[in-house]
Amino acid sequence: MLKKQSAGLVLWGAILFVAWNVLLLLFFWSRSGPGRLPSDSALDDDPAGLTREVMRLAQDAEVELERQRRLLEQIKKHRVRWGQGRRVPTAVPPVPPRGPATSPPAVIPILVIACDRSTVRRCLDKLLHYRPSAEHFPIIVSQDCGHEETAQVIASYGPAVTHIRQPDLSAIAVPPDHRKFQGYYRIARHYRWALGQVFHRFKFPAAVVVEDDLEVAPDFFEYFQATYPLLRADPSLWCVSAWNDNGKEQMVDSSRPELLYRTDFFPGLGWLLLAELWAELEPKWPKAFWDDWMRRPEQRQGRACLRPEISRTMTFGRKGVSHGQFFDQHLKFIKLNQHFVPFTQLDLSYLQREAYDRDFLARVYGAPLLQVEKVRTSERSDLGEVRVQYTGRDSFKAFAKALGVMDDLKSGVPRAGYRGIVSFLFRGRRVHLAPPQTWDGYDPSWN
Repeated sequence: MLKKQSAGLVLWGAILFVAWNVLLLLFFWSRSGPGRLPSDSALDDDPAGLTREVMRLAQDAEVELERQRRLLEQIKKHRVRWGQGRRVPTAVPPVPPRGPATSPPAVIPILVIACDRSTVRRCLDKLLHYRPSAEHFPIIVSQDCGHEETAQVIASYGPAVTHIRQPDLSAIAVPPDHRKFQGYYRIARHYRWALGQVFHRFKFPAAVVVEDDLEVAPDFFEYFQATYPLLRADPSLWCVSAWNDNGKEQMVDSSRPELLYRTDFFPGLGWLLLAELWAELEPKWPKAFWDDWMRRPEQRQGRACLRPEISRTMTFGRKGVSHGQFFDQHLKFIKLNQHFVPFTQLDLSYLQREAYDRDFLARVYGAPLLQVEKVRTSERSDLGEVRVQYTGRDSFKAFAKALGVMDDLKSGVPRAGYRGIVSFLFRGRRVHLAPPQTWDGYDPSWN
């Protein structure tokens, strides 16, 4: 059909072209005056006139040829347009199948636990400065204590944060010997209410808990975004923490900010939990000392947390219910990471339990055994990685104190420990403070 239409269009163009030339010939024959052809006798008498007449005719012919050229151009254009209008549509090439769609980043709220510190501004300023997305990381500030100055600071951020207030500010009845610990009872009550709001009222699938005296690292959000899928997929994990209890500057490898570990000790101080864990803990939530309660075997149930080599939070809150306990001697020296690590682009599968236990234990127990005094005096400096072995509670505490690591135990678990092993740097050398290879579990009486 299209071929017949195209042939007909060409035929009509040719007929029009011939007709135009016939009309042109008649036009020349019928011209009068200056444009009429002179007689033969006149041309014989005036040769110069003959030349002028030939030139005039040539110019006229040029003009007419230009008109004919334009006419042909118009015919061609109309032919193209006609063909485009009548063209049979060709089949659209199939779209190649896409690979498996990557799930969008989870929405993980940051729950800031606040009370009467107006310095919460420092915490919020850093969170807002480093937050990559308000949509994926909404900030909820839960305030207890009814402190108006702190409330005004939080309100000054407007819609950038969600401000909720713990409604029960009543005094809590405590045992007589716990009167000086009433602050710990208030904190436990506040945590329970705030976490209930996050998971029941707002119905988030997970949350990162941050206290109002914490400052976060540049890759704080990146760290939790990357480790969230691990926590979700691995039932042997129950939290991700931003904190390294032995994270003093001289005790961490500053050249390896990407290093992450499993730990049996619940670190807190910026930690991620799932809604499923809260459903498990809420019915039995303690009245006080919630963090030590989390470290008991009944809650931990053999599960581990993830923690970094270099902390992604630091505390600036000397004032608090602990009255500065450990702050001047320890907490203020914890190094805060300043180098952004693109964790979401790294392969973190080495943190899965089976792979981690195989590789980590092989590395620790493959390291040469060295006495603690030789480590302290830097003997055998040719050994870049060594193991110091303890055999009981007292030897652990003595060796830990000698090497500068935290020596306290909670239900038998050392701070930052995994399977009884505490790893750190001592004078630039990697040291593993470890039990014998026959270790078969923690002794809760080591408290």
